[in-house]
Amino acid sequence: MQIKNAISAIRRKSTGTLLAASIAMLTGTAASAGELSIGHTTWVGYGTLYLARDLGYFKEKGLDVDLKVIEEASMYMAAQASGHLDGSASTVDEILKYRPKFCFQSVVALDESYGGDGLLVGDDVNSIADLKGKRVAVNEGSVSQFWLSYLLKQNGMSMSDLKVQNMTADDAASAFMAGRIPAAVTWEPNLSMAKSRHTGKVLVDSAATPGVIVDVVALSCDVIKNQPEDVEALVDGIYRAVEYTKQHPQKAYEIMAKGVGGYLSDPKDFAEAAANVRFYDKAMNEKLLGGDIKQLISTANETWSKLQGTELNVTYDQLVTTAFIE
Repeated sequence: MQIKNAISAIRRKSTGTLLAASIAMLTGTAASAGELSIGHTTWVGYGTLYLARDLGYFKEKGLDVDLKVIEEASMYMAAQASGHLDGSASTVDEILKYRPKFCFQSVVALDESYGGDGLLVGDDVNSIADLKGKRVAVNEGSVSQFWLSYLLKQNGMSMSDLKVQNMTADDAASAFMAGRIPAAVTWEPNLSMAKSRHTGKVLVDSAATPGVIVDVVALSCDVIKNQPEDVEALVDGIYRAVEYTKQHPQKAYEIMAKGVGGYLSDPKDFAEAAANVRFYDKAMNEKLLGGDIKQLISTANETWSKLQGTELNVTYDQLVTTAFIE
């Protein structure tokens, strides 16, 4: 979706919490020195942002971080493009699609999905090849479609081999468990729920594709240029939060659950979800953003160019800065 169309889509919404959140977010302006505003969806991997905030790690460095939950990537990216947000927390493949439209760079990696995303199928499906000609529910234009396309390519197939049903990840899971669709791409807690109800199986999950679904914080270029000390404080706070999580996981999950909220508001549910992600510490950031991410960028360019029929050639230097990770 074009940036201007995304903003128009927000205006066309007439009901629901998404409208309220979007309007509240868009009526503000990007933060000034000592402040950063970041939009994101509800996802376990963003817990360290809340942990760093609530433990005072950001505040110790003179930084206030305003975290805004907006359950639609096109909306928070539109807000960032128009200057109403300083940045976003999202997957690499998701933000890459918007890089040709406005300037931003990834300053730190937060996590990677390691079992948190998966493909639900019936007992008659035992391989990716068995999906050929079947109806598969997947959220088109999202990381779910990106990941499914990646799996298909690894098995010599493409989206054209499937009968795609466009649904959100949650609706896809519901349709699958109700027996209305034979396969669905979704994420936790839907994967565990389907398994516990014995309504199918997880054919493959993101643990089999490490480094493919990776979340980063991407800040607008003018923020990076004009507020380097704030960016340093942000990265340092996230590093400290990851280390705290290693030492005090249960306490960390309690704090994260309260901050992230939504379907992850119960610390027990948050802990179960956290088992399916890898939070990125300093060493992992240096390895990923220092060079390993180049392959993911190449895959994202190729995948979305084919899916959207628009040639993308976003470079590593356009999408990443390593100025703050070391």
